[in-house]
Amino acid sequence: MPKHPPHASPLGRPSAADQALQGAILALQMQRPDEAERLAAGVLKANRSNAAAAAVLGRALMLQNRAAEAVRALERVARRGDNPALETQLAAALAAAGRSDEALAQLRRTSARRPPFLPAFLEHAGQLAKSGNHAEAIAVLENGLTLMPGALELQVELAFLYVRRNDRATARTILSQAVLAAPRHPHILAALAQVMHLDGEYADAADIYRRALALRPGDAATLKNLGACLLEMGERDAGEASIRAAIRAAPQLVGPAIISLAEASHGRFFLRPSAAANFLYGSKG
Repeated sequence: MPKHPPHASPLGRPSAADQALQGAILALQMQRPDEAERLAAGVLKANRSNAAAAAVLGRALMLQNRAAEAVRALERVARRGDNPALETQLAAALAAAGRSDEALAQLRRTSARRPPFLPAFLEHAGQLAKSGNHAEAIAVLENGLTLMPGALELQVELAFLYVRRNDRATARTILSQAVLAAPRHPHILAALAQVMHLDGEYADAADIYRRALALRPGDAATLKNLGACLLEMGERDAGEASIRAAIRAAPQLVGPAIISLAEASHGRFFLRPSAAANFLYGSKG
């Protein structure tokens, strides 16, 4: 009589471990990291090489600001196998735990894997940029694009690194080429609009922000940036309405929104942050 495969129950029903792991993933989605931690840890206790459970546990611990514990949970499984996704997550946890040299060493190893793993290049470049090593971060992304030509995520991050180096002309060239390759990609459109916004081309930037929003309605960051752009154009009512819509969609953007209001040539300045927040949430009092 044929045996059921491991971890599967009769008639193809998910095993108890699979059900627990699915529950842990759902708990993460529902912003319940403590529950996700409990379920994923139970799966790992039964199977210490379960990479999916380790990834969920690591994420749950990071959401609770317990980076050192996340490192331990991820490291045990990452060292057992050949899993670039888990290695990249481990590197992020190492960095969050203040072990940046180890994080970069791990990312160098993971970025050297073949076939290349795109998220490792993004994490590697991001960590280098945070430490001020923009030239090295650019080199990592350019190497990634050599290995993965046309990788849009790498192009966008590369463009923003050039913006940080005050080379907006190169950033615009990269993003313009990316838009030609993916004219309906909202993230790339929004990135190009941001560069044009920085260059003072407010009307054209606003048009591109609107194209991005037509493809991804309600995107809070793009709404905020469109609002700031409209304020620069003197369209105060429309600009403030767009920024308020952004805050309704993502209240965590209230800080950047206040900055956008204060910095715009036709914006508003508030003496008290509470007054700015009241204004953004709809009360001018």
